[in-house]
Amino acid sequence: MLTTTDPRTGVSAATDLKPTTPEGVDTIARWAEGAAHELQSRGREFRAQLLDAMAAAVLESRDELVTTADAETGLGIARLTGESGRSAFQFSLFAEAVREGSFVEAAIDHAGDTPLGPGPDVRRMLVSIGPVAVFGSSNFPFAFSVLGGDVASAIAAGSPVVVKAHGSHPLTSKLSYEVLQRAADAVGAPRGTFGIVYGQEAGVELVKHPAIKAAGFTGSLGAASALQKAIDTRPDPIPFFGELSSINPLVVSPGAAAARGDEIASGLFTSYTGSAGQLCTKPGIAFVPADATGQAIVDALADLTRVAPAQVLLNGRIRGSFDDIEGRLTAAGASQIARGVDAPADAPEGFSVAPTLLETQASTLDESIAEECFGPLIVVARYSSLDEVREAFGRIPQSLTATLHVEDAEADVVASLTPTLSANAGRVVFNGYPTGVRVTWAQQHGGPWPSTNSQHTSVGVTAVRRFLRPIAWQNAPEAALPEELRDAYTGIPRRVDGVLHLAG
Repeated sequence: MLTTTDPRTGVSAATDLKPTTPEGVDTIARWAEGAAHELQSRGREFRAQLLDAMAAAVLESRDELVTTADAETGLGIARLTGESGRSAFQFSLFAEAVREGSFVEAAIDHAGDTPLGPGPDVRRMLVSIGPVAVFGSSNFPFAFSVLGGDVASAIAAGSPVVVKAHGSHPLTSKLSYEVLQRAADAVGAPRGTFGIVYGQEAGVELVKHPAIKAAGFTGSLGAASALQKAIDTRPDPIPFFGELSSINPLVVSPGAAAARGDEIASGLFTSYTGSAGQLCTKPGIAFVPADATGQAIVDALADLTRVAPAQVLLNGRIRGSFDDIEGRLTAAGASQIARGVDAPADAPEGFSVAPTLLETQASTLDESIAEECFGPLIVVARYSSLDEVREAFGRIPQSLTATLHVEDAEADVVASLTPTLSANAGRVVFNGYPTGVRVTWAQQHGGPWPSTNSQHTSVGVTAVRRFLRPIAWQNAPEAALPEELRDAYTGIPRRVDGVLHLAG
Protein backbone atom coordinates (compact mmCIF):
# COMPACT_ATOMS: atom_id res chain seq x y z
CA MET A 1 0.00 0.00 0.00
CA LEU A 2 1.05 3.57 -0.63
CA THR A 3 1.39 5.94 2.31
CA THR A 4 0.61 9.60 2.82
CA THR A 5 2.71 11.84 5.08
CA ASP A 6 1.83 15.03 6.93
CA PRO A 7 4.92 17.24 6.44
CA ARG A 8 4.10 19.27 9.55
CA THR A 9 4.58 16.23 11.78
CA GLY A 10 6.45 13.75 9.61
CA VAL A 11 3.84 11.11 10.48
CA SER A 12 2.90 8.68 7.70
CA ALA A 13 -0.36 6.77 7.33
CA ALA A 14 -1.43 3.96 5.07
CA THR A 15 -3.88 4.56 2.22
CA ASP A 16 -5.98 2.15 0.19
CA LEU A 17 -3.89 2.92 -2.89
CA LYS A 18 -1.52 0.43 -4.48
CA PRO A 19 1.24 0.94 -7.03
CA THR A 20 -0.15 0.37 -10.51
CA THR A 21 1.08 -2.88 -12.03
CA PRO A 22 2.52 -3.08 -15.57
CA GLU A 23 -0.72 -4.76 -16.60
CA GLY A 24 -2.68 -1.91 -15.07
CA VAL A 25 -0.59 0.66 -16.92
CA ASP A 26 -1.20 -1.19 -20.17
CA THR A 27 -4.96 -1.23 -19.64
CA ILE A 28 -5.12 2.48 -18.80
CA ALA A 29 -2.88 3.47 -21.72
CA ARG A 30 -4.97 1.35 -24.11
CA TRP A 31 -8.13 3.08 -22.91
CA ALA A 32 -6.47 6.43 -23.64
CA GLU A 33 -5.52 5.19 -27.08
CA GLY A 34 -9.12 4.17 -27.70
CA ALA A 35 -10.40 7.59 -26.64
CA ALA A 36 -7.98 9.58 -28.80
CA HIS A 37 -9.80 9.42 -32.14
CA GLU A 38 -13.23 10.09 -30.63
CA LEU A 39 -11.98 13.02 -28.56
CA GLN A 40 -10.46 14.62 -31.65
CA SER A 41 -13.38 13.83 -33.96
CA ARG A 42 -15.99 15.37 -31.64
CA GLY A 43 -14.46 18.73 -32.40
CA ARG A 44 -13.43 21.84 -30.58
CA GLU A 45 -16.80 22.74 -29.10
CA PHE A 46 -17.02 19.41 -27.30
CA ARG A 47 -13.53 19.87 -25.86
CA ALA A 48 -14.46 23.38 -24.73
CA GLN A 49 -17.53 21.99 -22.98
CA LEU A 50 -15.36 19.36 -21.28
CA LEU A 51 -12.91 22.03 -20.09
CA ASP A 52 -15.79 24.13 -18.75
CA ALA A 53 -17.10 21.06 -16.90
CA MET A 54 -13.62 20.48 -15.45
CA ALA A 55 -13.53 24.04 -14.13
CA ALA A 56 -16.97 23.68 -12.57
CA ALA A 57 -16.10 20.33 -10.99
CA VAL A 58 -13.00 21.81 -9.34
CA LEU A 59 -14.97 24.66 -7.80
CA GLU A 60 -17.71 22.30 -6.63
CA SER A 61 -15.15 20.12 -4.80
CA ARG A 62 -12.88 22.95 -3.71
CA ASP A 63 -13.24 22.59 0.06
CA GLU A 64 -12.53 18.87 0.04
CA LEU A 65 -9.63 19.28 -2.37
CA VAL A 66 -8.02 22.01 -0.25
CA THR A 67 -8.42 20.14 3.02
CA THR A 68 -6.93 16.97 1.56
CA ALA A 69 -4.01 18.80 -0.05
CA ASP A 70 -3.23 20.77 3.09
CA ALA A 71 -2.82 17.55 5.09
CA GLU A 72 -0.37 16.21 2.50
CA THR A 73 1.60 19.37 1.63
CA GLY A 74 1.44 21.75 4.59
CA LEU A 75 1.03 24.63 2.15
CA GLY A 76 -1.87 26.17 4.05
CA ILE A 77 -5.54 26.73 3.36
CA ALA A 78 -5.14 30.22 1.89
CA ARG A 79 -2.42 29.25 -0.58
CA LEU A 80 -4.25 26.08 -1.67
CA THR A 81 -7.58 27.85 -2.01
CA GLY A 82 -5.95 30.30 -4.38
CA GLU A 83 -4.22 27.53 -6.28
CA SER A 84 -7.41 25.52 -6.77
CA GLY A 85 -9.01 28.66 -8.14
CA ARG A 86 -6.11 28.99 -10.54
CA SER A 87 -6.71 25.44 -11.77
CA ALA A 88 -10.37 26.20 -12.45
CA PHE A 89 -9.37 29.43 -14.21
CA GLN A 90 -6.88 27.56 -16.40
CA PHE A 91 -9.56 25.15 -17.56
CA SER A 92 -11.93 28.02 -18.36
CA LEU A 93 -9.24 29.97 -20.20
CA PHE A 94 -8.38 26.97 -22.35
CA ALA A 95 -12.08 26.47 -23.10
CA GLU A 96 -12.17 30.03 -24.45
CA ALA A 97 -9.03 29.41 -26.49
CA VAL A 98 -10.40 26.19 -27.97
CA ARG A 99 -13.54 27.98 -29.10
CA GLU A 100 -11.52 30.88 -30.56
CA GLY A 101 -9.49 28.35 -32.54
CA SER A 102 -6.48 30.31 -33.74
CA PHE A 103 -4.14 27.84 -31.99
CA VAL A 104 -4.74 25.24 -34.75
CA GLU A 105 -3.00 27.59 -37.24
CA ALA A 106 -5.33 26.75 -40.11
CA ALA A 107 -3.94 27.64 -43.53
CA ILE A 108 -5.31 27.08 -47.04
CA ASP A 109 -3.46 27.52 -50.33
CA HIS A 110 -5.81 26.87 -53.23
CA ALA A 111 -4.60 25.18 -56.37
CA GLY A 112 -3.45 27.60 -59.06
CA ASP A 113 -0.62 28.98 -61.07
CA THR A 114 2.52 30.00 -59.20
CA PRO A 115 5.88 31.46 -60.27
CA LEU A 116 7.12 27.86 -60.24
CA GLY A 117 4.25 26.47 -62.31
CA PRO A 118 0.88 24.92 -61.44
CA GLY A 119 0.53 24.31 -57.70
CA PRO A 120 -1.68 21.76 -55.92
CA ASP A 121 -4.28 22.58 -53.29
CA VAL A 122 -2.60 22.37 -49.86
CA ARG A 123 -4.30 22.78 -46.49
CA ARG A 124 -2.59 22.59 -43.10
CA MET A 125 -3.49 22.71 -39.41
CA LEU A 126 -2.37 21.38 -36.06
CA VAL A 127 -4.03 18.29 -34.58
CA SER A 128 -3.63 16.21 -31.43
CA ILE A 129 -0.34 14.36 -31.06
CA GLY A 130 -2.16 11.52 -29.27
CA PRO A 131 -2.42 10.38 -25.64
CA VAL A 132 -0.23 12.35 -23.24
CA ALA A 133 1.45 11.28 -19.99
CA VAL A 134 1.56 14.02 -17.33
CA PHE A 135 3.89 13.99 -14.31
CA GLY A 136 2.78 16.50 -11.70
CA SER A 137 4.97 18.40 -9.27
CA SER A 138 5.13 18.23 -5.47
CA ASN A 139 4.93 21.98 -4.89
CA PHE A 140 1.73 22.62 -6.86
CA PRO A 141 -0.71 19.82 -5.98
CA PHE A 142 -3.37 21.43 -8.17
CA ALA A 143 -1.98 23.86 -10.76
CA PHE A 144 0.90 21.60 -11.88
CA SER A 145 -0.57 18.21 -11.07
CA VAL A 146 -3.73 16.23 -11.85
CA LEU A 147 -5.72 19.46 -12.18
CA GLY A 148 -2.89 21.37 -13.79
CA GLY A 149 -1.91 23.21 -16.93
CA ASP A 150 -0.47 20.16 -18.66
CA VAL A 151 -3.84 18.43 -18.36
CA ALA A 152 -5.63 21.55 -19.61
CA SER A 153 -3.21 21.82 -22.54
CA ALA A 154 -3.63 18.19 -23.54
CA ILE A 155 -7.43 18.24 -23.44
CA ALA A 156 -7.46 21.49 -25.42
CA ALA A 157 -5.34 19.76 -28.06
CA GLY A 158 -7.73 16.81 -28.15
CA SER A 159 -5.36 14.46 -26.34
CA PRO A 160 -6.45 11.98 -23.65
CA VAL A 161 -4.36 12.26 -20.48
CA VAL A 162 -2.82 9.67 -18.18
CA VAL A 163 -1.45 11.31 -15.03
CA LYS A 164 1.22 9.80 -12.82
CA ALA A 165 0.17 10.66 -9.26
CA HIS A 166 2.84 12.39 -7.20
CA GLY A 167 4.10 10.34 -4.27
CA SER A 168 3.96 13.34 -1.93
CA HIS A 169 0.22 13.82 -2.34
CA PRO A 170 -1.40 10.54 -3.44
CA LEU A 171 -4.76 11.22 -1.80
CA THR A 172 -4.95 14.66 -3.37
CA SER A 173 -4.13 13.09 -6.73
CA LYS A 174 -6.84 10.45 -6.29
CA LEU A 175 -9.47 13.01 -5.36
CA SER A 176 -8.41 15.29 -8.20
CA TYR A 177 -8.74 12.42 -10.67
CA GLU A 178 -12.23 11.69 -9.36
CA VAL A 179 -13.11 15.35 -9.96
CA LEU A 180 -11.96 15.04 -13.58
CA GLN A 181 -13.94 11.86 -14.03
CA ARG A 182 -17.10 13.58 -12.81
CA ALA A 183 -16.54 16.29 -15.40
CA ALA A 184 -15.97 13.69 -18.12
CA ASP A 185 -19.16 11.85 -17.15
CA ALA A 186 -21.14 15.10 -17.11
CA VAL A 187 -20.47 15.72 -20.81
CA GLY A 188 -20.29 12.10 -21.96
CA ALA A 189 -16.56 12.02 -22.71
CA PRO A 190 -15.24 8.65 -23.94
CA ARG A 191 -13.77 6.17 -21.48
CA GLY A 192 -10.02 6.74 -21.30
CA THR A 193 -10.18 10.53 -21.63
CA PHE A 194 -8.56 10.60 -18.18
CA GLY A 195 -6.43 7.98 -16.45
CA ILE A 196 -4.13 7.81 -13.45
CA VAL A 197 -1.29 5.55 -12.35
CA TYR A 198 0.56 5.30 -9.02
CA GLY A 199 4.19 4.52 -8.20
CA GLN A 200 7.57 5.28 -9.75
CA GLU A 201 7.75 2.05 -11.73
CA ALA A 202 4.33 2.75 -13.20
CA GLY A 203 5.58 6.15 -14.36
CA VAL A 204 8.49 4.54 -16.18
CA GLU A 205 6.20 1.95 -17.76
CA LEU A 206 3.84 4.72 -18.82
CA VAL A 207 6.38 6.68 -20.89
CA LYS A 208 7.53 3.44 -22.52
CA HIS A 209 4.01 2.43 -23.56
CA PRO A 210 3.42 2.61 -27.32
CA ALA A 211 0.03 4.29 -26.87
CA ILE A 212 1.63 7.35 -25.20
CA LYS A 213 2.77 9.95 -27.74
CA ALA A 214 4.17 12.75 -25.51
CA ALA A 215 4.96 13.49 -21.87
CA GLY A 216 4.82 16.63 -19.74
CA PHE A 217 6.95 16.77 -16.60
CA THR A 218 7.67 19.17 -13.75
CA GLY A 219 10.34 18.08 -11.28
CA SER A 220 14.00 17.37 -10.67
CA LEU A 221 16.75 16.83 -13.19
CA GLY A 222 17.37 13.36 -11.76
CA ALA A 223 13.80 12.18 -12.21
CA ALA A 224 13.67 13.72 -15.67
CA SER A 225 16.86 11.90 -16.67
CA ALA A 226 15.39 8.57 -15.57
CA LEU A 227 12.25 9.15 -17.61
CA GLN A 228 14.21 10.32 -20.64
CA LYS A 229 16.34 7.18 -20.43
CA ALA A 230 13.17 5.08 -20.47
CA ILE A 231 11.81 7.01 -23.44
CA ASP A 232 15.06 6.45 -25.32
CA THR A 233 14.48 2.69 -25.18
CA ARG A 234 11.32 3.05 -27.25
CA PRO A 235 11.45 2.17 -30.95
CA ASP A 236 9.61 5.48 -31.47
CA PRO A 237 10.99 8.04 -28.97
CA ILE A 238 8.40 10.64 -28.01
CA PRO A 239 8.74 14.32 -27.12
CA PHE A 240 9.40 14.88 -23.42
CA PHE A 241 8.61 18.38 -22.22
CA GLY A 242 10.36 18.93 -18.90
CA GLU A 243 10.48 21.86 -16.50
CA LEU A 244 13.57 21.05 -14.48
CA SER A 245 15.86 23.43 -12.54
CA SER A 246 16.12 27.20 -12.25
CA ILE A 247 18.13 29.66 -10.14
CA ASN A 248 16.26 32.81 -11.34
CA PRO A 249 18.88 35.56 -10.83
CA LEU A 250 17.72 39.02 -9.75
CA VAL A 251 19.80 42.16 -10.29
CA VAL A 252 19.45 45.38 -8.26
CA SER A 253 20.91 48.37 -10.10
CA PRO A 254 22.87 51.06 -8.26
CA GLY A 255 20.06 53.55 -8.80
CA ALA A 256 17.36 51.17 -7.54
CA ALA A 257 19.44 50.31 -4.48
CA ALA A 258 19.79 54.00 -3.62
CA ALA A 259 16.17 54.92 -4.34
CA ARG A 260 14.18 52.08 -2.74
CA GLY A 261 16.47 49.70 -0.90
CA ASP A 262 14.06 48.91 1.96
CA GLU A 263 11.22 48.22 -0.47
CA ILE A 264 13.41 45.86 -2.51
CA ALA A 265 14.60 44.04 0.60
CA SER A 266 11.01 43.50 1.74
CA GLY A 267 9.83 42.29 -1.67
CA LEU A 268 12.83 40.04 -2.12
CA PHE A 269 12.31 38.48 1.31
CA THR A 270 8.66 37.76 0.51
CA SER A 271 9.62 36.28 -2.85
CA TYR A 272 12.35 33.95 -1.61
CA THR A 273 10.36 32.72 1.42
CA GLY A 274 6.88 32.53 -0.12
CA SER A 275 5.46 28.97 -0.09
CA ALA A 276 8.58 28.10 1.94
CA GLY A 277 10.74 28.92 -1.06
CA GLN A 278 9.37 25.92 -2.94
CA LEU A 279 8.61 27.70 -6.20
CA CYS A 280 10.36 27.07 -9.50
CA THR A 281 10.62 30.83 -10.04
CA LYS A 282 11.99 31.66 -6.58
CA PRO A 283 14.96 34.07 -6.89
CA GLY A 284 17.98 32.02 -5.81
CA ILE A 285 20.66 34.67 -6.43
CA ALA A 286 20.37 38.44 -5.93
CA PHE A 287 23.08 40.69 -7.38
CA VAL A 288 23.42 43.73 -5.09
CA PRO A 289 25.91 46.62 -5.33
CA ALA A 290 29.01 46.33 -3.15
CA ASP A 291 28.55 49.80 -1.67
CA ALA A 292 26.71 51.39 1.23
CA THR A 293 23.33 51.36 -0.54
CA GLY A 294 23.74 47.66 -1.32
CA GLN A 295 24.82 46.97 2.24
CA ALA A 296 21.61 48.60 3.47
CA ILE A 297 19.60 46.13 1.37
CA VAL A 298 21.59 43.18 2.70
CA ASP A 299 21.20 44.41 6.29
CA ALA A 300 17.43 44.84 5.89
CA LEU A 301 17.14 41.42 4.25
CA ALA A 302 19.18 39.87 7.08
CA ASP A 303 16.98 41.52 9.72
CA LEU A 304 13.85 40.09 8.11
CA THR A 305 15.44 36.66 7.80
CA ARG A 306 16.63 36.45 11.43
CA VAL A 307 13.14 36.85 12.85
CA ALA A 308 11.41 34.63 10.29
CA PRO A 309 9.90 31.44 11.74
CA ALA A 310 10.74 27.98 10.48
CA GLN A 311 8.75 26.88 7.44
CA VAL A 312 7.43 23.45 6.51
CA LEU A 313 8.86 21.76 3.41
CA LEU A 314 6.87 19.33 1.32
CA ASN A 315 8.62 16.08 2.14
CA GLY A 316 11.66 14.51 3.76
CA ARG A 317 13.62 14.36 0.52
CA ILE A 318 13.33 18.12 0.00
CA ARG A 319 14.19 18.72 3.66
CA GLY A 320 17.34 16.60 3.43
CA SER A 321 18.31 18.20 0.12
CA PHE A 322 18.05 21.68 1.68
CA ASP A 323 20.77 20.87 4.19
CA ASP A 324 22.92 19.17 1.56
CA ILE A 325 22.74 22.10 -0.82
CA GLU A 326 23.43 24.68 1.87
CA GLY A 327 26.48 22.65 2.85
CA ARG A 328 27.74 22.57 -0.73
CA LEU A 329 27.19 26.31 -1.18
CA THR A 330 29.10 27.22 1.97
CA ALA A 331 31.87 24.78 1.07
CA ALA A 332 32.14 26.51 -2.30
CA GLY A 333 32.67 29.91 -0.66
CA ALA A 334 29.28 31.36 0.23
CA SER A 335 29.00 32.53 3.84
CA GLN A 336 25.88 32.47 5.99
CA ILE A 337 24.97 35.95 7.20
CA ALA A 338 21.48 35.31 8.59
CA ARG A 339 19.27 32.41 9.57
CA GLY A 340 15.70 32.39 10.78
CA VAL A 341 14.21 30.90 13.92
CA ASP A 342 14.34 27.11 14.16
CA ALA A 343 11.23 25.19 15.15
CA PRO A 344 10.85 24.81 18.93
CA ALA A 345 12.39 21.70 20.42
CA ASP A 346 8.97 20.47 21.53
CA ALA A 347 7.40 21.00 18.09
CA PRO A 348 6.29 17.98 16.01
CA GLU A 349 9.16 16.33 14.14
CA GLY A 350 8.11 17.49 10.70
CA PHE A 351 10.06 18.76 7.72
CA SER A 352 10.62 22.36 8.81
CA VAL A 353 13.62 24.56 8.06
CA ALA A 354 14.65 28.11 8.96
CA PRO A 355 14.99 30.69 6.16
CA THR A 356 18.66 31.22 5.30
CA LEU A 357 20.60 34.11 3.73
CA LEU A 358 24.05 33.52 2.21
CA GLU A 359 26.52 35.96 0.66
CA THR A 360 29.29 35.77 -1.93
CA GLN A 361 31.10 37.97 -4.45
CA ALA A 362 29.86 38.31 -8.03
CA SER A 363 33.44 38.27 -9.29
CA THR A 364 33.95 34.69 -8.03
CA LEU A 365 30.38 33.42 -8.47
CA ASP A 366 30.12 30.26 -10.55
CA GLU A 367 27.85 27.23 -10.92
CA SER A 368 29.15 25.70 -7.68
CA ILE A 369 27.29 28.44 -5.79
CA ALA A 370 24.46 28.79 -8.32
CA GLU A 371 22.62 25.58 -7.44
CA GLU A 372 18.84 25.59 -7.14
CA CYS A 373 17.76 25.06 -3.56
CA PHE A 374 14.12 24.14 -3.09
CA GLY A 375 13.34 25.97 0.10
CA PRO A 376 13.72 29.42 1.71
CA LEU A 377 17.36 30.09 0.85
CA ILE A 378 18.93 32.87 -1.22
CA VAL A 379 22.50 33.90 -2.08
CA VAL A 380 23.37 37.60 -2.30
CA ALA A 381 26.19 38.26 -4.78
CA ARG A 382 27.89 41.65 -4.27
CA TYR A 383 29.14 43.39 -7.42
CA SER A 384 31.40 46.38 -8.02
CA SER A 385 30.53 46.90 -11.69
CA LEU A 386 27.93 45.80 -14.22
CA ASP A 387 30.71 43.99 -16.06
CA GLU A 388 30.95 41.65 -13.06
CA VAL A 389 27.23 40.92 -13.36
CA ARG A 390 27.40 40.19 -17.09
CA GLU A 391 30.43 37.95 -16.63
CA ALA A 392 28.77 36.09 -13.75
CA PHE A 393 25.74 35.34 -15.93
CA GLY A 394 28.10 33.55 -18.27
CA ARG A 395 29.22 31.22 -15.46
CA ILE A 396 25.88 30.25 -13.92
CA PRO A 397 23.10 28.02 -15.28
CA GLN A 398 20.35 29.55 -17.41
CA SER A 399 16.91 30.01 -15.90
CA LEU A 400 13.18 30.34 -16.28
CA THR A 401 13.39 34.00 -15.25
CA ALA A 402 15.82 36.88 -14.83
CA THR A 403 14.87 40.08 -13.02
CA LEU A 404 16.16 43.65 -13.08
CA HIS A 405 15.30 46.36 -10.56
CA VAL A 406 16.21 49.66 -12.19
CA GLU A 407 15.26 53.34 -12.12
CA ASP A 408 13.81 55.31 -15.04
CA ALA A 409 16.95 57.44 -15.28
CA GLU A 410 19.15 54.35 -15.77
CA ALA A 411 18.48 53.75 -19.46
CA ASP A 412 22.15 52.85 -19.86
CA VAL A 413 21.79 50.06 -17.30
CA VAL A 414 18.73 48.69 -19.11
CA ALA A 415 20.55 48.78 -22.43
CA SER A 416 23.62 47.15 -20.91
CA LEU A 417 21.97 44.30 -19.01
CA THR A 418 18.77 43.44 -20.91
CA PRO A 419 20.55 41.50 -23.69
CA THR A 420 22.34 39.40 -21.06
CA LEU A 421 19.14 38.70 -19.14
CA SER A 422 17.20 37.90 -22.31
CA ALA A 423 19.85 35.47 -23.50
CA ASN A 424 19.76 33.54 -20.23
CA ALA A 425 16.05 33.27 -19.38
CA GLY A 426 12.62 32.71 -20.85
CA ARG A 427 10.97 35.60 -18.97
CA VAL A 428 12.59 38.91 -18.07
CA VAL A 429 10.97 40.75 -15.14
CA PHE A 430 11.43 44.48 -14.52
CA ASN A 431 10.93 46.05 -11.07
CA GLY A 432 9.02 43.07 -9.73
CA TYR A 433 9.58 39.53 -8.55
CA PRO A 434 9.45 36.35 -10.63
CA THR A 435 7.24 34.35 -8.28
CA GLY A 436 3.61 34.42 -9.31
CA VAL A 437 3.19 33.24 -12.90
CA ARG A 438 0.23 34.81 -14.66
CA VAL A 439 -1.91 32.37 -16.70
CA THR A 440 -2.48 34.17 -19.99
CA TRP A 441 -1.93 34.08 -23.73
CA ALA A 442 1.36 36.01 -23.55
CA GLN A 443 3.02 34.00 -20.77
CA GLN A 444 6.32 32.19 -21.32
CA HIS A 445 7.07 29.72 -18.53
CA GLY A 446 10.09 27.97 -19.92
CA GLY A 447 13.69 28.81 -20.63
CA PRO A 448 17.07 27.59 -21.81
CA TRP A 449 18.58 24.39 -20.41
CA PRO A 450 18.63 23.38 -17.59
CA SER A 451 15.45 25.26 -16.69
CA THR A 452 13.60 23.30 -19.37
CA ASN A 453 14.43 21.01 -22.27
CA SER A 454 11.90 22.71 -24.54
CA GLN A 455 11.35 25.98 -26.35
CA HIS A 456 7.67 25.88 -25.36
CA THR A 457 5.90 27.29 -22.33
CA SER A 458 4.17 25.09 -19.75
CA VAL A 459 1.88 27.91 -18.56
CA GLY A 460 -0.62 29.90 -20.60
CA VAL A 461 -2.60 29.18 -23.73
CA THR A 462 0.36 28.52 -26.02
CA ALA A 463 1.32 25.56 -23.81
CA VAL A 464 -1.13 23.61 -25.97
CA ARG A 465 1.44 23.75 -28.80
CA ARG A 466 3.45 20.99 -27.09
CA PHE A 467 0.73 18.42 -27.69
CA LEU A 468 -0.10 19.26 -31.29
CA ARG A 469 1.43 18.13 -34.57
CA PRO A 470 0.98 19.57 -38.07
CA ILE A 471 -0.73 17.74 -40.92
CA ALA A 472 -1.07 18.98 -44.51
CA TRP A 473 -3.79 17.69 -46.85
CA GLN A 474 -2.98 17.93 -50.59
CA ASN A 475 -5.75 17.87 -53.21
CA ALA A 476 -8.01 16.31 -50.57
CA PRO A 477 -11.76 15.87 -51.14
CA GLU A 478 -13.85 17.96 -48.77
CA ALA A 479 -15.08 14.88 -46.91
CA ALA A 480 -11.48 14.10 -45.88
CA LEU A 481 -10.86 17.56 -44.43
CA PRO A 482 -11.43 18.78 -40.87
CA GLU A 483 -14.22 21.35 -40.83
CA GLU A 484 -11.68 24.09 -40.04
CA LEU A 485 -10.13 23.59 -43.49
CA ARG A 486 -13.28 23.49 -45.58
CA ASP A 487 -13.86 26.50 -47.81
CA ALA A 488 -17.22 27.51 -46.37
CA TYR A 489 -16.07 27.39 -42.72
CA THR A 490 -15.49 30.80 -41.14
CA GLY A 491 -15.58 30.02 -37.42
CA ILE A 492 -11.88 30.60 -36.70
CA PRO A 493 -9.07 32.83 -38.01
CA ARG A 494 -7.42 31.27 -41.08
CA ARG A 495 -4.74 32.20 -43.57
CA VAL A 496 -6.19 31.70 -47.06
CA ASP A 497 -3.90 32.09 -50.06
CA GLY A 498 -1.50 34.02 -47.88
CA VAL A 499 -4.08 36.46 -46.52
CA LEU A 500 -5.20 36.35 -42.88
CA HIS A 501 -9.00 36.11 -42.54
CA LEU A 502 -10.54 36.68 -39.13
CA ALA A 503 -13.42 34.58 -37.88
CA GLY A 504 -16.64 35.54 -39.62
